[in-house]
Amino acid sequence: MLRRPSITLRTVVFVTIVCLGLVAIDGWNSWQSRQLHLRQMSVATSNLARAMAQQADDQIKLADTVLIGIVERIESDGAGPIEVARLREFLAQRIAELPQLDGLHVYDEAGNWVANSRQIWPQNLNNADREYFRFHRENTSRRPHVGTPVTSRTSGRSLVPISRRINHADGSFAGVALATIRVDFFGNFFDSLDIGQAGALGLIREDGTMITRRPFNPGMVGRDMRGSELFQAYRSQGPVGTAYIRSAQDGVLRLNSFRRLPNYPLFVAASLSKEEILAPWWRETLWHSAGVVLLVLIVGGVGWRLVKQFQLQIQTEAELRRARDALETLNTTLNTLAMEDGLTGLANRRKFDVTLDAEISRAVRDASTLALIMIDVDCFKQYNDIYGHAAGDECLQKIGRAVAAVAAKRPGDLAARYGGEELAVLLPHTDVQAAVHLAERIRNAVRDLKIPHAAMANGFVTLSAGVEALKPADSSAKSKELIEAADKALYHAKTQGRDRVCAAAHPSVS
Repeated sequence: MLRRPSITLRTVVFVTIVCLGLVAIDGWNSWQSRQLHLRQMSVATSNLARAMAQQADDQIKLADTVLIGIVERIESDGAGPIEVARLREFLAQRIAELPQLDGLHVYDEAGNWVANSRQIWPQNLNNADREYFRFHRENTSRRPHVGTPVTSRTSGRSLVPISRRINHADGSFAGVALATIRVDFFGNFFDSLDIGQAGALGLIREDGTMITRRPFNPGMVGRDMRGSELFQAYRSQGPVGTAYIRSAQDGVLRLNSFRRLPNYPLFVAASLSKEEILAPWWRETLWHSAGVVLLVLIVGGVGWRLVKQFQLQIQTEAELRRARDALETLNTTLNTLAMEDGLTGLANRRKFDVTLDAEISRAVRDASTLALIMIDVDCFKQYNDIYGHAAGDECLQKIGRAVAAVAAKRPGDLAARYGGEELAVLLPHTDVQAAVHLAERIRNAVRDLKIPHAAMANGFVTLSAGVEALKPADSSAKSKELIEAADKALYHAKTQGRDRVCAAAHPSVS
């Protein structure tokens, strides 16, 4: 009789300790899960801001690259009627290639139109009052300028102006070259991102001027954000940072990640609602709490429930590990597939080497002939020295498109960037004569581009090419032999005066 109360008490104490322990463990786990979830979402918003910054920087850089070419044309060729006519064709072509651009324009020192990319020439318009025009007129900097958003006087669209100064020969102000990007182009990209119902995205100049925002409000374009908590956080934390900020527009508390563009004076902000971030965690926590209450009421199921929770945790961790392993496998696969040259769009050196070895083996099995054309841009170093590396990259892109259009006609043919300004075309089932004929077509196609080159006697960029073909008798044939023979023919073409095609076995000059 005396032992029963003691056993009951011990049981009550044991159950109480177990229940309190379960509650404490559950509360601790929930808090840690909350902290982990917040850290993960902080990384997610930071990655989102990085992607936004890179996208905006890339689009502005494309526009700026075009402006560099425009300024070089105006300053070197002048602005006579013939030059302006050619410039308008150039602007229209660039607009067709870059759909994100609303227009390309050139103004003289008084703000009058000199040339633009539109088919209909605007009448009686002067842009000397625009912020970007005043900036270049008052500043001698040759760097690009990202201006405050403007409303087009011809189309009524909201635009982001990207501009560069044009100088006279004596260095005085000669006008402005302008590219305009539609504000809704950035908005469309923002709309493609998943930020929940209450998230927000923004693109802002470093002086506090809003470019665009999601959710979009026309009244926000051009708004001064210097007094906002977001801008103050950006100014205090530097080019990259994260902060919880309650929006002055809608009162929503958001996790904000901001990042400056790599090359231009703008920054982006990616914001996710803290309430939406924690919503999955709240749902999970409520379920856990309900489980703990059930475990407290059903004492006999405490141990079983605890085991199930551990099993669930182990299963979740195992699934996370499997997901991580699957992601690593996918990244490995993507790296394996990354065999395209990022500048020219042709196959890269790695793809060329793999394909060459495979085609030599195939040629041995089929007793067929394998031809190789080695191509080099004539005097390309001088081209870079004269026009700059940005123009050199654009030149290689044009040449790459021309080579691909002429050479890659059959499924087995491969056009690749071998290295620097040197290209290679691999032609299975092709003899020397056919390869020489194709090399001549490539050479003529590049000549027809008429890319200006002041260091060349004819004034245009040209190619030299060396050709070799072999019919390997067995698998001991080396890819190095084919490359060296074609390269030797290329060297012969160079020494014979460039702008010609030579075959290794029987050199011929074109």
